[in-house]
Amino acid sequence: MMHSEADRIQRQIFKKMSPAEKISLFHQLRMTAWRLKRAGIRQKHPTWSINRIEDAVRHWFLYARS
Repeated sequence: MMHSEADRIQRQIFKKMSPAEKISLFHQLRMTAWRLKRAGIRQKHPTWSINRIEDAVRHWFLYARS
């Protein structure tokens, strides 16, 4: 598999990051994913309560498959 120049540069950046920086980045990405999923569910189900939306988000991430 050939990697693009952007992939090569990204790998270099990750190699230079400390474990704490990688954990922080993971946390930021995870929170962004949750916010986007929450917004999507809220848009699809505008009458749902906040608790029901949060339950749906947790369920989606718990059982998500790739």
